Amino acid sequence: MIAVTGATGNVGRALVDRLLAAGAPVRALTRDPRRAALPERAEVVRFRPDHPTALFTGATRLFLYAQACTAELLAAARDQGVRHVVLLSSGIITEGADETHPIHLMHATAERQIRDSGLAWTFLRPNAFATNALQYAPQIRTGDTVRGVYAAGLSAPIHEDDIAAVAERALLDDGHEGAAHRMTGPAAISNAEQVTAIGESLGRKLTFVETDPAEAGPELFPHVPPSLLERLLQTFAETVGTPPEITGTVEQITGTPARTFGQWAHDHADDFRA
Repeated sequence: MIAVTGATGNVGRALVDRLLAAGAPVRALTRDPRRAALPERAEVVRFRPDHPTALFTGATRLFLYAQACTAELLAAARDQGVRHVVLLSSGIITEGADETHPIHLMHATAERQIRDSGLAWTFLRPNAFATNALQYAPQIRTGDTVRGVYAAGLSAPIHEDDIAAVAERALLDDGHEGAAHRMTGPAAISNAEQVTAIGESLGRKLTFVETDPAEAGPELFPHVPPSLLERLLQTFAETVGTPPEITGTVEQITGTPARTFGQWAHDHADDFRA
């Protein structure tokens, strides 16, 4: 049995589908099973971190989000028979990184707790998620102009299903224990070019209008806590004129090349339609 936390998230849902297609038994952990809309073959269980023991009975492997990671949860998983944890960490964990950055701190803490747990582990460290572009959806649904910061900011966004594909192999195959897999999309693309690609998937011409970062707020980043926004904008500023890291990890592990941002935009075209 493989327990999957965050089973209704972008990566978690894709991973549940992949594991079920491979014939693996899946326990999908979610905070609201009634709204999960997961496949019937998945055992859907309410994720209650305050009662972790019942979550892992019969499970031997665990896919874990950093936000859900606690020493108590890991101890309960180990006591119930889990032997291998695959953590969705972050590419921000790298040599020379700012260890005071909130995103770094959260993921580094989760990695340390897992190392200290006595469980076998695999860390997935993706850089920018292609799904971050969903922040533009409210504007695209109502017009052809997209306001955003740093039009020239570069990244190599990774498709969430490519992350799930690597997670699937790490959970089902031997040889990933003790590995930290850095993952990216296959090519650099600017923020303005991302908007253009989304427009092409919709058959529309979209225009990116750069906004002064000092004026960026909840309307552009509705899901970012105010305490984090300033550091996040600083991180975005550093992507201007800086070629992003690009890895071949997805193809090396899965045998299939990572999908381009244009492919992601095509897959998610309906998310941008009114």
